[in-house]
Amino acid sequence: LLGGAANVVHNMTTLGARPRLVGVVGDDGMGRELVRKLEDLQLGSEGVVVEAGRPTSLKTRIVANNQQVVRFDRETARPIEDATVAALLDYVDQVIGDLDAIVVSDYGKGVVSDALMQGLRERVESGRTNGARIAVDPKTGNFEYYQGVDVITPNHHEAGTFCGFDIRGQEELLEAGRQMLERLQCRSVLITQGKEGMTLFEADGNVIHIPTVAKQVFDVTGAGDTVIATLALALASGLDLKAAAMLANCAAGIVVGQVGTSAVRAADLKRVVSEMRELLSETG
Repeated sequence: LLGGAANVVHNMTTLGARPRLVGVVGDDGMGRELVRKLEDLQLGSEGVVVEAGRPTSLKTRIVANNQQVVRFDRETARPIEDATVAALLDYVDQVIGDLDAIVVSDYGKGVVSDALMQGLRERVESGRTNGARIAVDPKTGNFEYYQGVDVITPNHHEAGTFCGFDIRGQEELLEAGRQMLERLQCRSVLITQGKEGMTLFEADGNVIHIPTVAKQVFDVTGAGDTVIATLALALASGLDLKAAAMLANCAAGIVVGQVGTSAVRAADLKRVVSEMRELLSETG
């Protein structure tokens, strides 16, 4: 199955977007397999850069009774070469006029760096996009790279690690959101909290808690990918932050009820939204 940023792109495609995948693979069999899968899904692989001597990340999951027991990773987390960063940004330059949103999915594998993020911010600030917003699914240890982005979506563990304390309740949650907005100078923070839902913090001081809609949880694999994909697509389509976050919450509720990495289809998301509207109407 496609993983990492390719899973984010897969989610965007099944929701009706036309995404451009930018990433790095190795000159190996798994890298070529990934490209084949992208082409089979008509996603395109023009933005996938091959770096010699670097293995393609491969995750093997052992699942029993619908629960992941263990995961075995074969990969490297060393920083990509300067020439690879330049190649990624060169591809962005080729498509930048068509971009409505830029999603950065950081898995801590050495691709996302200060140089890459600075390059993306400069291109957005230049006005060459369609008013694209930068949305980041972060990785612990790399938060210094995300200065000034439009929205960042850490889970509560990542947010707590960045802030230096465990998020055990409402007080710590509010403090974490406040600190992240202030220290990163970003426009909004969406902290996901598993079965507790998610909480949106906006730069103007608004704080909105969104309860989970998941009816059952089999596997949380790829849920973060679904959240960032749906959120960015909703913002690019003109929804405000609150509506975009609520839609992302609905999408996450769908994928955690399935086993393994999966993508949300537009029809399924529409169904869940319709069910929520009916429930709200019944309860007044």
